[in-house]
Amino acid sequence: MRLTEVLKQSFLEGYGSVKIDFAAVVMCMVITVLVAMYIFMIYRMMNRNAFYNRNFNLALIALAVITAAIILTIQSNIVISLGMVGALSIVRFRTAVKDPMDLVFLFWSISVGIICGAGFAVVAVVASVVITVIILLCDKMPVGMAAVILLVNSTDYKTESRIMEVVERHCESCKVKARNLTKDKLNMAVEVKTGEGGKLVEELMDLESVTSASLVDHDGEVTF
Repeated sequence: MRLTEVLKQSFLEGYGSVKIDFAAVVMCMVITVLVAMYIFMIYRMMNRNAFYNRNFNLALIALAVITAAIILTIQSNIVISLGMVGALSIVRFRTAVKDPMDLVFLFWSISVGIICGAGFAVVAVVASVVITVIILLCDKMPVGMAAVILLVNSTDYKTESRIMEVVERHCESCKVKARNLTKDKLNMAVEVKTGEGGKLVEELMDLESVTSASLVDHDGEVTF
């Protein structure tokens, strides 16, 4: 027997001897889909974005299943595992994830695929329940009042002091974020924390030179 045949038998065929039957593959896929659908429902319930992205949520299910299939394949053959590493090393994902919670759900989905593909479905189920409990408990914890942006337009650039007097009476805190002055106009953006938004806007509109006043929420983010 030549040296090349010895190396082929001892290295390639030896590591490729792990067999995964059809029943095990089906069971792994079923469990992965069930856990991924659970993640789908949790994301739908916890989503705080202005617009719910259903495609992103569906991608969480597909991502878990694809990852589980890759892990199963890597376990069965060392040659394919090396090919997977080479193929995945050239993949570039350019879609920006703006919400940190979206990144958490992406990593959660990938982790479920890896764990189920490795044959530790119980770990995936327990970890998913623990993550859900942590997210729900932290979401229910009391936090500071959310800040909103107050936009005020006035035809008199000298009315800023009167505007700020009204703002300070109705707000726990306030901070001028932007100020635009012209000869006959004043535009202001003020970050405020208030529980009397309606009264604040009404009193501002009672000022003679104020032409518009509005409160704008910025995606529920809290600034302390």
